[in-house]
Amino acid sequence: MADAIEIRRFETPDDTLDMRDAGGISILKMGDGTVGMHAIFEPGWTWEKDEKPLLGSPSSCPMRHTGYCVSGNLVVRMVETGSQTRITKGDFFEIPPGHDGYVEGSERVELVLFAAPEHGH
Repeated sequence: MADAIEIRRFETPDDTLDMRDAGGISILKMGDGTVGMHAIFEPGWTWEKDEKPLLGSPSSCPMRHTGYCVSGNLVVRMVETGSQTRITKGDFFEIPPGHDGYVEGSERVELVLFAAPEHGH
């Protein structure tokens, strides 16, 4: 029903990306195709070491991320230019494809990410 409210919880995800001791991502897929993700990256996490192998080892992250940082410090680097941006607690962000990143410091990073439905595929 188009007029029904849909509620989902990250405790019961549709899919997960398990990075063992480094953290993981819980993925929810809503009825309209919207995707929500809850990401936990532990201190020491790097995209290169912990996530890249799970994605088939692309040269950089091929995804666009829109989200909110709940806690921690995540440094994101645009691979082509080398420019780095620190994302911290309270930041709402948009990261284009072509990046990698790492957790800075001793606090875990917690992010909530959103992706609009993909149409025309």
